[in-house]
Amino acid sequence: MKTMLLLGAAIAPLAFAMPALAQSGPAADPQGPVSSLEEVIVTGEPVMRNRTDDVVPTLSYDLEYFQRFEPLTAGDALKRVPSVAFLSDILESDGVRIRGLDSAYTQILINGERVPGANLDRSFFVDRIPAELIERVEVVRSSSANRSGDALAGAVNIVLRDALSLDGGYLRLGALNFPDSDAGAWGGTYGAVWGGQAGPGRLLVGGNIQDRRNPKAKYSQRFDEPGGDLDNTEVQTDVRDGTDYSANASYIVDLAGGELSLDGVFVRTDRVQLEDSLEYAGGVETAANLETINANPLDIRTDNWSLNGRYRREMLGGETTVKLGFASIDDAQFERETEFDVADEEIGDEITDTQITDDELQAALEHQIDLGAMTLEFGVQYGEKTRDTRILFAEGEADNETAFRLLDPTEFDDAEAVPGGISTIEETRIDPYVMLSGENGPLKWEAGLRYETTDVALTDETVDPADRVNEQDYGLFLPSASLRFRLSDSDRVILSAARTVRRPNFDFISPALLEGEYGDNDFLGNPDLEPETAWGADLGFERRLGRRGVVGINLFYRDVTDLIELTNTGDYSDEAIGNAEDARDEALADGDTPAEAQAAYEAELTSFVLTAENVGDGQVWGVEFDLSTPLDFIGMPDTGVFLNYSWLDSSVDDFMGERRFNSQAEYVFNAGFTHDIPSWGAAFGATYRKQGDAEGRIVGEEVVTTYGADLEVFVEKRVARNIVVRLTGSNLLDSSKDEVFDKFDTIQDQIDRDYDEYELETETAGPVYQAVMRVAF
Repeated sequence: MKTMLLLGAAIAPLAFAMPALAQSGPAADPQGPVSSLEEVIVTGEPVMRNRTDDVVPTLSYDLEYFQRFEPLTAGDALKRVPSVAFLSDILESDGVRIRGLDSAYTQILINGERVPGANLDRSFFVDRIPAELIERVEVVRSSSANRSGDALAGAVNIVLRDALSLDGGYLRLGALNFPDSDAGAWGGTYGAVWGGQAGPGRLLVGGNIQDRRNPKAKYSQRFDEPGGDLDNTEVQTDVRDGTDYSANASYIVDLAGGELSLDGVFVRTDRVQLEDSLEYAGGVETAANLETINANPLDIRTDNWSLNGRYRREMLGGETTVKLGFASIDDAQFERETEFDVADEEIGDEITDTQITDDELQAALEHQIDLGAMTLEFGVQYGEKTRDTRILFAEGEADNETAFRLLDPTEFDDAEAVPGGISTIEETRIDPYVMLSGENGPLKWEAGLRYETTDVALTDETVDPADRVNEQDYGLFLPSASLRFRLSDSDRVILSAARTVRRPNFDFISPALLEGEYGDNDFLGNPDLEPETAWGADLGFERRLGRRGVVGINLFYRDVTDLIELTNTGDYSDEAIGNAEDARDEALADGDTPAEAQAAYEAELTSFVLTAENVGDGQVWGVEFDLSTPLDFIGMPDTGVFLNYSWLDSSVDDFMGERRFNSQAEYVFNAGFTHDIPSWGAAFGATYRKQGDAEGRIVGEEVVTTYGADLEVFVEKRVARNIVVRLTGSNLLDSSKDEVFDKFDTIQDQIDRDYDEYELETETAGPVYQAVMRVAF
């Protein structure tokens, strides 16, 4: 029943269009929307990135830029975009990290509006959006007053197809093959989209089903310290198998002197992740040295849906826009971990049952007035978030008949909430803004001021009643300004400056005490955390190459204040106090003196309670270069090339000294080409991607992540006027993800380099092949 309601929300615009469909509306304008034929057959010329007229530095890529490589998700498409990094498993592209920064620093928009995510840092996984829904992707490097300011690194705006983007329709039928997987590792991808006149307005409807399968192999070696003895090895398989479902609709119609647009989208991610592992003592991988057998299945079902309406009309001396929208994410995950201890012949079993629902209601009233030499825009945007979290956990021992991989919560009737596991967050934002913009000869500019108010109430049912409700409110002025100066018909300079914000993670403001969260250290949230803010600037130069090419370079800098980092409260952890009391009692029982017993007590006080605090400042900077052009200037107009390189750096001080922002890639490099053969109705191309090392350091653990290079190719052939067949291959270099972990029990051990464990982990995956046919009508 709930699924039907969500699908109904996605196609709600049809309810408005159906009466119109019953009428004999006018024929579609042949000069209007883009024909579907142009999107599914060989175009005969390379597709370049767009050169936008936006004042704010913006990179824009139509779907055709990515489509020939048949990306499955928005994340797969974004891999080719300058400065976009990921810290995902091989074959995964989930959390966007613009300029290499944590995904919480990147704002994800869909059709220009914020969307809720299930993650504790407010981030949204873009691999939840099928690429077939996309009309274009915009990477916005700086901020404007009329857009939410929580985009310290930048924003990604995923623009979905609307009723004006298609005149006609197409079918997409395809098969996927995973050679490195087990027998029967085939999947399908099916989609259909239609757009056209529907009575007085225009309607677009679409649906998509695609299989997803990411088979990976992992191998870990664990030492007592670097260069030390090999304690054990772990051989692991990790298979993520599922299906994505999506439906979308859009309807645009003239109404009462204005324009009404309605759109809805529904996406379901349904997958099972199976992780199986074997651990061997001393690195000798024989049956005699087998220590543990572990099975860790995880069942995930995530529903994302949104419904938005916008009415725009000329009135009150200008143009007024009214917006109303609702977006929701419902994330259900059930995880079971079963481990067989070979020596003891015991099976341990535990389950974690997670349910997160995050709903956001958004509304806006905006007005724009033409003042002659400039344009005045002002308005107020309203947002109301309700986030409910329910996390239950149970553990116990099972007999030998317990089935590994069994996803059955009914066996665990005694499951209880984990600390912080039953909570509700209510957040209200009211954000007024005002902005002026204008154009004078070669100069185009905008300047504005935004004031964001945030009122947060967190209710945690797992803590003492006195600490159960925590409230916080704050307001921030966020000025911004951008200008674009045309040096010539080909050259222009873009300068932008803005103040942006990052709000604290939800778990950082929770009052719950999490035992052993960082090594042996506990963690206690801080409801009084202030948001991080940053002053930033971008300076770019862009040059047009020929008729369609473009080359650009951009310098950026961010100065972050009120940076949130982990700190030591000075209080000892529960485990440390318990161990200390046991040591003192044992010493007294052995006849030691009170002073000796006290010394034994103090020797065990080695782990602490950590918290999150606003500790100071950090800086982020870098250089971004991108080139996208056909080679017509050397007589090869049917060949297009692209190349982008981003050099990224940063600085922040933590408990051990200076480091980069955690897990920021050192660079991102992309290069590729496409070549059309119009006389054959064929084309082919390739892309190459490499991401630099990323280092991270928190209390108790340090990690360096290295990715291998990624190569993708395609070849396509038009087999009829309206049919194209395309073959693609991805991960053709069998890319790997290599991680080096330095692990410590306490802060002092980390400073002294007294290791608890030193681990080397490698994750590998094989290629994925697709065969896709697109039929236009």
